Amino acid sequence: MKILKRDSSPGAPHTELVRRVADARDRLVSEVDRRIVGQREVLEHMLIALFAGGHVLLVGVPGLAKTLLVKTLCSSLGLEFGRIQFTPDLMPSDITGTDILDDVPGASRTFRFARGPIFRNLLLADEVNRTPPKTQAALLEGMQERSVTVGGHSYPLERPFVVFATQNPIEQSGTYPLPEAQLDRFMLQVNVGYPSASEEIEIVKRSTVGELPPVTPMLNREQIISLQDTVPLVPVADHVVEYAVRLVRRSRPSETSAPDEVRRYVVWGAGPRAAQMLVLAAKARALLRGRYAVDDEDVAALLPSVLRHRLVTSFEAEAEGIRPDDLIARILATTQK
Repeated sequence: MKILKRDSSPGAPHTELVRRVADARDRLVSEVDRRIVGQREVLEHMLIALFAGGHVLLVGVPGLAKTLLVKTLCSSLGLEFGRIQFTPDLMPSDITGTDILDDVPGASRTFRFARGPIFRNLLLADEVNRTPPKTQAALLEGMQERSVTVGGHSYPLERPFVVFATQNPIEQSGTYPLPEAQLDRFMLQVNVGYPSASEEIEIVKRSTVGELPPVTPMLNREQIISLQDTVPLVPVADHVVEYAVRLVRRSRPSETSAPDEVRRYVVWGAGPRAAQMLVLAAKARALLRGRYAVDDEDVAALLPSVLRHRLVTSFEAEAEGIRPDDLIARILATTQK
């Protein structure tokens, strides 16, 4: 596949660009399917975030192949992969790197910066809520600023840089939940569910007969950067932007148009960044699905993943078993397009 390039002339047709992106998506999905059974929606959301330049929080119980999915996707993209297993004793320097003293006989002593695992194109932050806030902040600075600061010096992170972080929703002992302001750094929260019965049978068959098949890279670093540069240029009609903003605003209990359920069960709704991420992710979804324009369906399909980690629900909601997804469904059902 050739490097994706955009025709910058006014009114230039984008049919070839869209065809190439859709072809790249099909090839990536086909390659990942060699190792991963099911999880198509999870994979689509990961590709959306990757090409939109955002980060993803993957939430699911152990054993659902979250780590394998991230590693397989990275292999199919030909990117430099890094993995950090977060633990309570992890230090910020274990993520960013540190200055070390080079003591070479016969030469002067000098300090050299040894880069940490964050200096990768695609970083898997496993069980990110198992490390204290100070260490979490080291990762989150890189996510937001695309650089890290060590010893008063700032070191940029090369593009593309995307973080896929995982959380276990059922094991809360010894964890440090991410504050809402830090959760807001993730473009999407994707809930990874159990496979169907037929998928689970296929998983057992594939995983008990030897090594998994190798993965062939379908894209390279330059092509992915080109895609990331193209996504923001996908046009969005004013009425679609207004629909996205209206959905986000109705997640706030102080908003007069918010549904009764939001007023009752939500303490804090999503901020403006949610609308920005929603529109940007919708652009990536449209492009990956073979369209060079965003419609209301793209926005509605991505709203749960954009909002679920940005809603702060009340104790009453928790007591009554009301989940953020229930409130988001209500927002969607009561919002006019």
